[in-house]
Amino acid sequence: MPINVTPIPALSDEINDIRRRTASLINDEVLPHEEVLWRSRRNTSQSEDEREAGRRASIELREQIKAKVFEAGLWAPHLPKEYGGAGLDFLSLAYMYEILAYAVGASSLFGIAAPNSGNASILVKYGTEEQKRKWLLPLIAGEMESGFSMTEPDNAGSDPRSIRTEAVRDGDHWVINGHKWFTSNGINANFFIVMCRANDPTGEFGSTGRMTQIIVPSDTAGVNIVRNIGIFGHPHSDHCEIKYENVRVPLENTLGLVGQGHQAAQDRLGAGRVYHCMNSIGQMWRAFDLMVERTLVREVHGGLLKDKQFIQGFIAESYMDLQSARLMTINAAEKVANGDPDARTAISAIKVFVPAAYHRVVDRAIQVWGGAGVSNDLPLGQMYLTARVLRLADGPDEVHKILMAKNILHRYENGSGWNFGA
Repeated sequence: MPINVTPIPALSDEINDIRRRTASLINDEVLPHEEVLWRSRRNTSQSEDEREAGRRASIELREQIKAKVFEAGLWAPHLPKEYGGAGLDFLSLAYMYEILAYAVGASSLFGIAAPNSGNASILVKYGTEEQKRKWLLPLIAGEMESGFSMTEPDNAGSDPRSIRTEAVRDGDHWVINGHKWFTSNGINANFFIVMCRANDPTGEFGSTGRMTQIIVPSDTAGVNIVRNIGIFGHPHSDHCEIKYENVRVPLENTLGLVGQGHQAAQDRLGAGRVYHCMNSIGQMWRAFDLMVERTLVREVHGGLLKDKQFIQGFIAESYMDLQSARLMTINAAEKVANGDPDARTAISAIKVFVPAAYHRVVDRAIQVWGGAGVSNDLPLGQMYLTARVLRLADGPDEVHKILMAKNILHRYENGSGWNFGA
């Protein structure tokens, strides 16, 4: 079923046009060809020759679709026009993301697949002109791949300040030692952005142990990929465990100033949480459509599923989950776009609520589809795993609940209370 997009009167003509153009690409170019685009993910029973032929067909089709995305002016929408992007504002991006996410995996066809999209944004904001020439422009053009290397196996991901990977200055180089895992896109990356604690014996960069991001080419001596980390029983993924052992890179690979690493990570993750939620809503939308469509045609125990009260409850509950998650996320996006000081609380709220709602909707859709729901014939299984991972990614639910509570309590302690009309 194609995604059904109609103009929203409260939005500008520009945003409605972006929504329309995105929906046209998804409906005309992506949804009819999902089996070809993602065949390698869904079918492992083919012969080696069949898999290779399928891979070539997938690559060819993906390049054709990317060309049409370029033509529509929607490639890399999060990046400024001077760097080859569409230069969309934050709110336009949010509304666009929920539509393109209707087709699972479509973000990669629009130049906004993680971690490349986040790395590109950070390079735009913090990179030197030389770094942009050497790393950013090839990344945008698709000539390079990148990875983001922050999480460590021996330190809580919910506390980024606990990171121990160290970069020690040695003349005009950094020498990096540390142990990372869940480094995204680790297999294919040409370079990593590595979060470190920078120590400079000369004192030129100030106090020691300051959080810093450093660009590390993946072919540098001492970058040792231990393994790719399987997830939920699947033996392969692009997330890697990496040991950085006496890795030497020049000082000019420092991304931003020494000590700006934590802020750069927050810049990346804050916006990313809103985008993750809009993506989740697009996929919830798809799961909801698949569920309701199934109830209209599936006969069981003498009648259609749509007439069973249990199933009617599924539909009603899923409608409530989808609508509330979407409105909460749009509200958070508006707060971010307007520079509202309460945006951080709103982002934490959707970071907790939306993945849980997404999980519930997909779970019901799987139940309605039965055995087909957990098969690779439908995207529901992948959605289910994604929803569960999102309760950990970019900070676990519990940390965001604590942050929300502290922010709310602070407002009441100051006598202002919370403005629920804002």
